Amino acid sequence: MSTVDRVKIATQYILPKHLLSRLTGRFAAARAGWFTQIAIRAFIRNFSVDMSEAALPKPKDYQTFNDFFTRELKAGARPILAEGLELAHPVDGTVSQIGEIDDDTIVQAKGHNYSVTELLGGDTSLGKEFDDGYFATIYLAPRDYHRIHMPCDGTLREMIYIPGDLFSVNPLTAQNVPNLFARNERVVAIFDTDRGPFSMVLVGATIVASIETIWAGTVTPPRGPRVHKWQYPSKGAAAITLKKGEEMGRFKLGSTVIMTFAEDAINWHDDVKPGQITRMGTILGEWQS
Repeated sequence: MSTVDRVKIATQYILPKHLLSRLTGRFAAARAGWFTQIAIRAFIRNFSVDMSEAALPKPKDYQTFNDFFTRELKAGARPILAEGLELAHPVDGTVSQIGEIDDDTIVQAKGHNYSVTELLGGDTSLGKEFDDGYFATIYLAPRDYHRIHMPCDGTLREMIYIPGDLFSVNPLTAQNVPNLFARNERVVAIFDTDRGPFSMVLVGATIVASIETIWAGTVTPPRGPRVHKWQYPSKGAAAITLKKGEEMGRFKLGSTVIMTFAEDAINWHDDVKPGQITRMGTILGEWQS
């Protein structure tokens, strides 16, 4: 690792990450007029954001930086190509790691693993639902579309807020900060399907100003130092059932999504490998028959 990279990692440990993220969140939510416009234009230029896909392609169409960052795409920009038993990629991003869960262990990067149970909030019985199952970790870069969609049909069982650090989740940090995804602040959504449970874990990071879900709105910030859990009915008018491709949440400034599935539930698509660029709606895998 280069000296510059070592400094970047060391800086992650000493920065007041929560303070920086909350201050950034205040600016991102503010209607700051010309200053907001300068920030949006600089962001588009520096990160090569493709605005031709946006429903509102002009920076002046956005009143806040958050509006721009969580921008809607044009109708048809992300068709759901996964059909039948196929699962869809839930986000635009890059596959960080993908594979099988070994007992209670997920691969974070070469030489770094972490616990599924810890990732999901420390509930041993919940962790066991994914023993010897499958996982996929997808990193959303600043240029990416930041709405999160369903990989398959599912009924929401539980949402869990887990407090933690706000380390960056870029590839350099993932390769060098132990237990990264199980130590950062995160929101976990547990869904049930007719093929078993799956989880969607929305991981917070430095400068990530907010994590939202479509059923609860803003989950964080603020939330505090303890775990919060919400239970949802499986049937009836109050049940929350989402179809494959429907939006389930969004990041206000980018981060990482981790999915877990149960044992013998799915097969990954042959082309899905670490480093692959993903597009929401394309084929992630399929349910085992």
